[in-house]
Amino acid sequence: MPVDHYENFPVASLLLPARLRRPIEAIYHFARAADDVADEGSLTACERQQQLGIYFNALERIEAGQDCVPAFANLAATVREWQLPVPLLRDLLLAFAQDIVKTRYADFAELHDYCRRSANPVGRLLLHLAGRTDDDACRCSDAVCTGLQLANFWQDVALDWDKGRVYLPQSDLVRFGVREDDIRDARCPPAWQALMEFQVARADALLREGIPLVRVLPGRLGWEIRLTILGGLRILEKIRAHSGDVFRHRPTLRPADWLTLSLRAPFIARASHPALP
Repeated sequence: MPVDHYENFPVASLLLPARLRRPIEAIYHFARAADDVADEGSLTACERQQQLGIYFNALERIEAGQDCVPAFANLAATVREWQLPVPLLRDLLLAFAQDIVKTRYADFAELHDYCRRSANPVGRLLLHLAGRTDDDACRCSDAVCTGLQLANFWQDVALDWDKGRVYLPQSDLVRFGVREDDIRDARCPPAWQALMEFQVARADALLREGIPLVRVLPGRLGWEIRLTILGGLRILEKIRAHSGDVFRHRPTLRPADWLTLSLRAPFIARASHPALP
């Protein structure tokens, strides 16, 4: 299950405690490969669903304590060793399967429900690895993961359009007077700018809501989360800097950005809504 993708946020980086890198990589490879089945290549929708069926079947076997094909052996060993909840992994697959058949979201409640399955399980799995699964930690983790997912949606509006998808809630398009033709034609009139400012503020608030998590997770793992949150906030800053024009200025994190984030990281835990330097 190869991984060859640009990532905005650190995955099993050197900041992480060495003992957590292998299980995080196992989870990431499983999720990334399954996501690629739903997103990449030229398979038909039916073929994508059939391929995802292999992943669902693997989880059933892992949950039952049965042997898996070699491609899933690493994940199975990780689940057994760390007693990870298989339903969280299944939620990820359900989100990927939804991507095959659902291309529009009526309102933010629908989109938020999708994030609950497409993003939040990753954070909760990390909490299980860290041994911190109390309600407060889970609530903060969910806020961070949903905020990161939204930041990814907003930076990738054009890329998702090419795949036939619009993650911007349809009710928000109507509210701000934006048409899908504006996305198709890469137009950024004042209505689009106002829509994107609203969506950026929504993601920003979620990321900041999750900041208390950095005071809960210990040592290097806490620093990893600091940089992850700050990476999401930096992407949102860049969208704002170009007045929501993600068509000609898709935001990415460059080496200079990581230097900026490293300078900000020591200050992020001072308050839930810090004024970043």
